[in-house]
Amino acid sequence: MRHRLMFETYEQGKLSIDDYLDQLVFYKKRKFTRAEFRSFMFAQSKPYPKMIDFIARIKRRYALKVLVVSNEAREVNAYRIKKFELGKIADFFISSCFVHLRKPDKDIFRLALDFSQISASEVVYIDNTPMFVRVAESLGIPSILHKDYKTTVDKLASFGLET
Repeated sequence: MRHRLMFETYEQGKLSIDDYLDQLVFYKKRKFTRAEFRSFMFAQSKPYPKMIDFIARIKRRYALKVLVVSNEAREVNAYRIKKFELGKIADFFISSCFVHLRKPDKDIFRLALDFSQISASEVVYIDNTPMFVRVAESLGIPSILHKDYKTTVDKLASFGLET
């Protein structure tokens, strides 16, 4: 219950990780420390190396701009960008913690389009959440529902993006 009440506010960058953990976990005595819990939290982040490598290759080959639109809290976002070297494949990050909007709000997609100065028809949006794909498509953004590496690579090839 506490998570459901606090999570959106945390992801929108309106709470620090410490404030979030105070309300969610450490509102009572625990057998583990805040540092241990944070380490556990960050350890849940797992990269998709094949997908990251593929995006890096097509970015180079076609001189693409890559913009990441994500729902993530500030500290988790910073951790993943650094740990998985996402700055090597992404030119910009439109993250909920920075812009105080979350998917599926259409405004986060509009902001990404405005920021990139690219029309919706020139974008390919990839996400593993069907609702977010439908919202992007409702704005005229061609989209791919990511299910697995092969399916996404094949769909990108149908847009003319192959290695």
